[in-house]
Amino acid sequence: MSAVEKMQSTSVRDQVSEEEWQTRVDLAATYRLIAHYGWDDLIYTHLSARVPGPEHHFLLNPYGMTFDEITASSLVKIDLDGKIVMDSPYGVNAAGFTIHSAVHAEGKDANCVIHTHSYDGVAVSAQAEGLLPLSQTAMVLREDMAYHDYEGIALDLDERERLVHDLGDKHSMILRNHGLLTTGATCADAFVRHFFLERACTMQIRALSGGVELNMPNQGVPEKTAGQTKGMDGMGALPWPALLRKLDRMDASYRD
Repeated sequence: MSAVEKMQSTSVRDQVSEEEWQTRVDLAATYRLIAHYGWDDLIYTHLSARVPGPEHHFLLNPYGMTFDEITASSLVKIDLDGKIVMDSPYGVNAAGFTIHSAVHAEGKDANCVIHTHSYDGVAVSAQAEGLLPLSQTAMVLREDMAYHDYEGIALDLDERERLVHDLGDKHSMILRNHGLLTTGATCADAFVRHFFLERACTMQIRALSGGVELNMPNQGVPEKTAGQTKGMDGMGALPWPALLRKLDRMDASYRD
């Protein structure tokens, strides 16, 4: 880390609470993990986290940086009206504000929101029946899945109400012809949920491309599987420390 970067990191850390700094570190780590697994889209798509406290502020990526560049101190703090509330040399993605402000405003446990345009996620979002019960992973997720029809690039603020209505009390959403979205009480929960959703989509695309008849689970099995894993809050707690260790071995600068 250069001297200038160190000063910037120290400056930001000195201005925020310990709780906010930890949220920044966790969100920066989530950005790096999304890049590591290949689900980023140049500088586009977005992840956000609610800043602890009563102000209803949240953190969003600095628009123009790739996900593997993002650090705790570079994240931009904005309010629910899209106003930047802490000095930053960066702006934010307007579409990201539209989607994320809607979910943060209404979702009581949506402290982290992840939205991606991955190849397999978009491919499944274009399929009329959405996520099929072709794998155990898909069956675990399907009962906690919502869908939102594509309305164009998410720049219209009036789309927020429809998006929130469609999400309801679910934690995962397929944005038709667009991509994937997951939420969680923590960055860890949202990321692990997104990991499994991406995996389920990849399994579906590979199964459908195999050119042979598919085996579908017996009647009632998808519902049974979903019931066995109902209430997956806290699902990220166990793998999260291992994921951070993975990042630290590769490049710990997300903590800056």
